[in-house]
Amino acid sequence: MLKRVLLGATVIAMAFAVAPASAKELKKIGISLGSMGNPFFVALAKGATDEAKKTNPNVEVQAVGYDYDMGKQFTQIDNFIAAGVDLILLNPGDPKAIGPAIKKAQAAGIPVVAVDTAAEGADATVETNNTQAGQIACDYLVQKIGGKGNVVIINGPQVSSVIERVKGCKDVLAKSPDVKLLSFDQDGKGSRDGGLNVMQGLLTRFDKIDGVFAINDPQVIGADLAALQQHRDGIVMTSVDGAPDIEAALKDPKSAMVQASSSQDPYTMARKAVATGVAILNGQKPAQPIELMDSKLVTRDNVKDYVGWASH
Repeated sequence: MLKRVLLGATVIAMAFAVAPASAKELKKIGISLGSMGNPFFVALAKGATDEAKKTNPNVEVQAVGYDYDMGKQFTQIDNFIAAGVDLILLNPGDPKAIGPAIKKAQAAGIPVVAVDTAAEGADATVETNNTQAGQIACDYLVQKIGGKGNVVIINGPQVSSVIERVKGCKDVLAKSPDVKLLSFDQDGKGSRDGGLNVMQGLLTRFDKIDGVFAINDPQVIGADLAALQQHRDGIVMTSVDGAPDIEAALKDPKSAMVQASSSQDPYTMARKAVATGVAILNGQKPAQPIELMDSKLVTRDNVKDYVGWASH
């Protein structure tokens, strides 16, 4: 009889041991993004906030920009940890240098999900297939210049997404022996002013430029302005983002040189990242630590049918 009682107690204890823990509520989320002056990151913050509120309507969301200052991003992560956030989303300024900050957050029991750009040691990453985005933008560029001519790439901050876009573009250009790549290492800082400044220098250096690939839409808008200011025309320009500004440019006859942009979906990207983070918070590891979202090319021909960022 005693054995039966002990056995029964053991079974009950085992049942409690394997019973799933109750779901952990998402009360606070910290989000560190490149620049809140860039519509892309504004859309990311909006998507993350909406998904977080879907999980908990009363969630506290703190979304801040680090303006590509790594010191500032480290401080933001420290502040998130001190505030006791349950989840951190970040767009890392440097995929390797951010590693120690990620480990510090994880040591405090906070999952970290990288968004738009990979980060060393992150629990998961959700980003655009940036290599593909660079490929389709530059494939279109090569077609538009007839498979021959002088091309420049306006590079940007050396985060993984930018590096991958440039690689995708260069892979395409390398397959066209009659296309000459004049420059690919000038940093447009991810901004309109940066793209303007780099393009002004390139136009001064090179008498003939047939094509431009810029790593994002703000830079290509700046490049277009620089060409217009110097009365240079006939240049085919492509980029990556599918932002509202590029939608307007693709519909504007005065911006005829801007020909295409490989679209991203920052809103959906951020929602996926938060959903993944909440799952990790509750002990569910993602099947794939890196989720890639395919890009689609938006051109002057199909922009009228494009469902852009503003649709959310």
